[in-house]
Amino acid sequence: MKDLKNYAIILASGSGSRYGSDIPKQFIKIAGKTILEHTVEIFEKSNVIDDIIIVITPEYRHVAENILLKNSYKKVSHLLNGGETRKDSSFIGINSIEEAEANVLIHDCARPFLTQTIIDNCVEALEKYSAIDVAIPATDTVIEVDNKIISKIPNRSKLMRGQTPQCFKLSLIKKAHELAKNDQNFTDDCGLVIKYNLADVFVVNGDTENIKVTYPSDIFMADRLFQIRSNIFPNDENLKDIKDNVIVIFGGTSGIGSCIKELAEQNGAIVYACSSSTGCDITSYQAVEEYLKNVYEKTNRIDYVVNSAGILRMGKLTERNIEDIEKDVCVNYLGAINVAKASIPYLKNSQGGLLLFTSSSYTRGRALYSTYSSTKAGIVNLTQALAEELISEKVRINVINPERTATPMRFKAFGQEPEGSLLAPEKVAEASLKTLLSKLTGQVIDVRK
Repeated sequence: MKDLKNYAIILASGSGSRYGSDIPKQFIKIAGKTILEHTVEIFEKSNVIDDIIIVITPEYRHVAENILLKNSYKKVSHLLNGGETRKDSSFIGINSIEEAEANVLIHDCARPFLTQTIIDNCVEALEKYSAIDVAIPATDTVIEVDNKIISKIPNRSKLMRGQTPQCFKLSLIKKAHELAKNDQNFTDDCGLVIKYNLADVFVVNGDTENIKVTYPSDIFMADRLFQIRSNIFPNDENLKDIKDNVIVIFGGTSGIGSCIKELAEQNGAIVYACSSSTGCDITSYQAVEEYLKNVYEKTNRIDYVVNSAGILRMGKLTERNIEDIEKDVCVNYLGAINVAKASIPYLKNSQGGLLLFTSSSYTRGRALYSTYSSTKAGIVNLTQALAEELISEKVRINVINPERTATPMRFKAFGQEPEGSLLAPEKVAEASLKTLLSKLTGQVIDVRK
C-alpha cells in the first residue's frame, strides 16, 4: 500500500466558556506565546506530520490569521471556520481532506504539552489499527453517583483517562460522522467509532503532562510546566557564543553580577559593569539612561543587559523605618523597571536579551521579608508582561530564580551558614549567560545546586 499522508487537525474553535475569559482560551498567552502557537509548533516540528489543519472560532479568525502570518508555518494547509459544536468542527476538519485515504490525528488545541513520542506512537499504531485513542491510567477512585448517592465503584485497574490526539484512518472516521449526522449524543470521535461498532480502538499511552487547559487555574499549572521544562535548556547553549557581544551589568561589581562579568569576559564578551558604589544608582532613571548611552557611544551596540542589583533587609513591616522600606522598593522593583525601560531601545536594535533576578520567596511571602518577597514577585510579573509586549520587537526577557546563594548580600542578612549549604554564584552566572544566549522569553529559570 502506498504510504498515507499524516494530517493533524487542531480543534481551536471552542468559546472557552468554562475558562471564563473575554477571549477564547486558545488565544491566552503562556510563556510568551498563545496556546494556539504552542500547539501548532508541536505538529510543525514533528517528523511524521505532513499537513496541519486548524479549525478556528469564526469570530476570531483574524487573530488566527495574524498568528499564522507572523510565524510562517510551513505545514499549515487549511484554516477553517468551526461549527457550533465540537462534533461539527471535527467533521469540518475531516471533510477538508481530499484524499480517499489518509491518517488523521484530531487534537484539542488546549493541550499544548503533547509530546513527539505520543505523535510517533500514534502514527505507528495506525499501521495496524484504524482507530487510536490516547489515555493514561486513572489514579483516583472513580465513583458512579445517582442523586448524590454512590451507586457503583468501578474497578480502577480497568479505567483510563482519555486525552488527545484521537487518530483514525480517514475513511473510518468519515463513515462514523456520516452515521452520526443526526446524533446529538456525542462525546468524542472515538466514542462514535465504538457506538457504531466500526472498529476496535487501540490505546496509546499518554502523558500526565499532556494536560488540557480548561479553567483559569490551569494557566498557572501550564506556565509552571513550561518553566520546569525550560530548566533543561541551558546545557544546550555554548558559552563561547557570547564572544564579542556587548553586555551591560547593573549590580555587576559584587556577588552574582561580578561572577557573570568574570565568566562573560573569560569567554570573550565585552562587559561593562556598574553599581551604586561606582556611581550608577538604578533608582535613578536618568543615571541608568546615561550609563547605557555612554556604553553605546563607545561600542555602537548593546546586545545584552543584566540587572542583578538588589538589597535584602529584614524586619516586621510595622517596626521598620518607612525610608528603608521605600529604599527596598526603589532598588528591587523600580530599579528593574528603570533598567528595562532604558535598555529596550538598544536591545531592539540588536534583537538581544534582558535578564532580571527574582528570589524563591516570590511564590510565597516570608515573614520579616515582606517588602523583599513582594518586590521579587513583582519582578516575575514584570518579566512575563514585558515578554509579551516585546515579542514583535524580538527582544527576549527572562528572570533567574536562584536558590540560597553564597553572596555578600546573603552573608550580611543571615551571617555565615554551613559550608556547602548554599548555591555557588559561579553556577548562577553560567545559567545566566546561557539564558541570555537562548531563544527563551518570559521564563522563570530556577537554578539549583
